[in-house]
Amino acid sequence: MGGQARTIAVGLGARAYDVVVGPGLLQAAAERIAPFAPRGRVTVVADTTVAGLHGQRFTGALEAGGLRVRSITIPPGEGSKSFEGLASLTDQLLALELDRGDLLVAFGGGVVGDLAGFAAAIYKRGIDFVQIPTTLLAQVDSSVGGKTAIDTPRGKNLVGAFHQPRLVLADLDTLSTLPTREIRAGYAEVLKYGLLGDARFFAWLEANGAGVLRLEPAALTEAVARSIEMKAEIVAEDEREAGRRALLNLGHTFGHALEAETDYGDALRHGEAVAVGCALAFRFSARLGLCAPADAERAAAAVAAAGLPSRIDDVPGAPFSAQRLIAHMGQDKKAESGAITLVLARSIGDATVVKGVDRAVLRDFLLEEGCAA
Repeated sequence: MGGQARTIAVGLGARAYDVVVGPGLLQAAAERIAPFAPRGRVTVVADTTVAGLHGQRFTGALEAGGLRVRSITIPPGEGSKSFEGLASLTDQLLALELDRGDLLVAFGGGVVGDLAGFAAAIYKRGIDFVQIPTTLLAQVDSSVGGKTAIDTPRGKNLVGAFHQPRLVLADLDTLSTLPTREIRAGYAEVLKYGLLGDARFFAWLEANGAGVLRLEPAALTEAVARSIEMKAEIVAEDEREAGRRALLNLGHTFGHALEAETDYGDALRHGEAVAVGCALAFRFSARLGLCAPADAERAAAAVAAAGLPSRIDDVPGAPFSAQRLIAHMGQDKKAESGAITLVLARSIGDATVVKGVDRAVLRDFLLEEGCAA
C-alpha cells in the first residue's frame, strides 16, 4: 500500500503517547521503538499465526535497527486470554529474566494486546510495552486506550488493569493477510464510532464502507485514522471510564452476553458480537422511544451491508434464552449492584448511558427479537 503515515496523539499528560497509522511501519519499527527500550532489549509476544506471517520480517527489522530481540508465541484465539494463559506468559517472562528496564511488544490482534498488556501491567509491578496491532479490530479499538484484561468463565474482560502503552504502530499492510471475516469483524468497531458519536463519519461509511472492506488505501486510512482520533479524544477526557468513555461500549453489553452464550468460540467473533449488539442497542432504543425507528433501521442496514450479523437469529446457536442473556448482562462491568446499564442511542451519532434498565422490558424486547424464554 502507498500513502503517508498519520500520527494521532493520545493526550494523557506524562503518559501521553502516539498512535501511528500507515503502511510499511514494521520495517521502520526499530527507530520508533528504540527510545522506549533504553537497554536495547525487546521481548515480542505474538500468537503463532502472526508469528508465522510477519514474525521473521518484524524481528529482523528490529535486529537490523540494533535491538536485541527475544520472542514468545502463544496459541491463537480467545482461549489464551485466561488465568492459565496469563500464568504461562508471565512465567516465560520470568524465565527470560526481564527487568523493569526491558520493553514488551504486543504483536498481533486484540487477544495478544489484551494478554500481553495485562502481563506488562503486573509483571514486577509494571513494565513498559508497545502495541503493534495486526487486525483491523485491534488497530481501531483495543490497542488504544490502555485497557488490558483476561476473560473468566463468568464473563469477558472481568479481570484486568488500565496500563497505557508507550506507542502504538498500526501498520495497514498487515491487514492484507487477514481473512475477509476478520476484516468485517474489525469494521464493526469502525461503524460503532460513527454510531456513537459522529453522524458525518457514519454517513461517510455508508458511502465508502465497501472500499474500506476491500482495503482500498485511501478509504482504509481514513476509516482507521478517524476511528483512532475519536477514541483518543474520549480516552484523553475519561481514561478510566468514569463518564464519556463508557459510550465506547455501544453494542458491547448485548454482544458480550452473546459471546458468553457461544463460549467465546469461533461461532461468534468479538467484532461480530459488537455488530449485532449495536443493531440491538438501536432497536431497543427505538422501542423505548429514545431514538427514531428510522435510525435503528439505518444502523442495522449498515451492519448487514458489511456482511455482519444484525439480528440474534443470525448468530449460530440461536435461539438463545432471554433470561440467560440478561443474567450475563447483570455481570457486565458497567452493571451496578446487579442493575443493568446499557449504552443506547438518541440518534445516529448520539449515544447515551442508561442505568437501571428494566429487566422485564429488556426481556420482552429479547423475546420479540426471537429469543426463547
